[in-house]
Amino acid sequence: MSPIPPSSSAAASPSTAVSATSASTDQNMFLQLLVAQLKNQDPTQPMDSTTFVTQLAQFQQLESTNNMATSVSGIQSDTDQLVTDLNPTGSTGAASSTT
Repeated sequence: MSPIPPSSSAAASPSTAVSATSASTDQNMFLQLLVAQLKNQDPTQPMDSTTFVTQLAQFQQLESTNNMATSVSGIQSDTDQLVTDLNPTGSTGAASSTT
């Protein structure tokens, strides 16, 4: 059985902005493909260990990217809430006080 190429859609799609559900689906698909590949490989010609480690690194990178996207989204939400709390009237802060 041939290895999964490094540019497979399961590993590449998280580089775009995707929802958490889609990212989770991509992770599950990647793991299912990896497990199926291991189950169906020829025991007399097992997968190259370098290829296997590369695929595991791709999965780890996928997971890290998803975690980073979640963190950035949380920071953005917190920042938006802070701006709303500090500026409840919707003014830009450019108005000067008259004395």
